[in-house]
Amino acid sequence: MNADAAMAFVRKHGIVLVSAKGPAARLTEAIAGEPIKGSWWGHSKGHQIFAILQKLEDSPDILVCRFIAGRVTFVHRRLWPAIVKLANHFQADQIARIRQEHTATGKHVNHLTEYPTWVPAEILEEATRLSTQEAESLLKDFIGK
Repeated sequence: MNADAAMAFVRKHGIVLVSAKGPAARLTEAIAGEPIKGSWWGHSKGHQIFAILQKLEDSPDILVCRFIAGRVTFVHRRLWPAIVKLANHFQADQIARIRQEHTATGKHVNHLTEYPTWVPAEILEEATRLSTQEAESLLKDFIGK
């Protein structure tokens, strides 16, 4: 799987977990093409997985957050209006944008952008046109998990 196929996977599913087990598809396993036992870093495709995750994290169509159970989650832009519509149903840390910085020493530093600071104006506008019922329907597989 390349970055374009990984983006199509996220777009199709709408919300995916990067590597944690939970109620959403796991992107690392989709990239590897098989279940991963243990850390994906030790997988034979670990370098490929890392490169693809980096590319998707940089995409303007991906929200990186901790939406599902505090685990790193990728949310495709098509579901952002639903999240905005239902924002009061979520904890602030679930819908804060995470940007990872990989320092020269190898340390990973997370930079958080609180909701709604990260939300583009057009998404805010789309959310106003969405009914609560429509938003709940779009997120039904992920709300409360």
